[in-house]
Amino acid sequence: MPIMISGIPVEVCKKNIKNMHLYVKPPNGKVTVSAPLTMSDETIERFVRTKASWVKRQMEKFEAQPRQSERKYISGETLYVWGKQYFLQVEYGSENSLVLSGDRAILTVRESSAAGQRDNFIREWYRSILKKEIKRLLPKWEERTGLVCNAWQTKYMTTRWGTCNIQKKKIWLNLQLAKKTPDCLEYVILHELLHFVEKHHNDVFISLMDKYMPYWREIKRALNGQILDFME
Repeated sequence: MPIMISGIPVEVCKKNIKNMHLYVKPPNGKVTVSAPLTMSDETIERFVRTKASWVKRQMEKFEAQPRQSERKYISGETLYVWGKQYFLQVEYGSENSLVLSGDRAILTVRESSAAGQRDNFIREWYRSILKKEIKRLLPKWEERTGLVCNAWQTKYMTTRWGTCNIQKKKIWLNLQLAKKTPDCLEYVILHELLHFVEKHHNDVFISLMDKYMPYWREIKRALNGQILDFME
């Protein structure tokens, strides 16, 4: 359960670690603390309070990021596919389809379809192109790292670009990655694979990231700086 510190909801997760770590996570600035199992709640709270100004600055950065307006899926709206902006052109027909042509995304739907139905179709369209790209890129990074992913899935997430189950060697990748530039997907795939050998974001993990993708910091900044989905 989150605790309130200086008016900020903070998710606390106690783990078998030596040091405390504070994160403000994309895309909506969720605040989390990883703390040693034996650390008291009072110590955690004091630590977060000393970082309150920094946390608020990070949260403000996320709030200031450009977001798409609420989707109604009508002509003139924009869609992002692999980091490129397309202008939606809605046409009516008996079967749903989405075709990219130049700077247009031609969406064919039933005229009576509601915005929610169109959103579901678009989301599954994103899933299909993301899966295709994962199938191409995951073996590349498995070969480079020598690490093997036993299973993977796509999932719509609002606080993480990816996550994994280290024991089962399974990866989940955020459906929204299909909207970002392709190097962002590669970065998240590598990030999750490396957690199979180092679960913490410590010096060992960072050195592995540096080894396999020396430019990963630039990609991370770009990923977290790209336009976000509409959120209520």
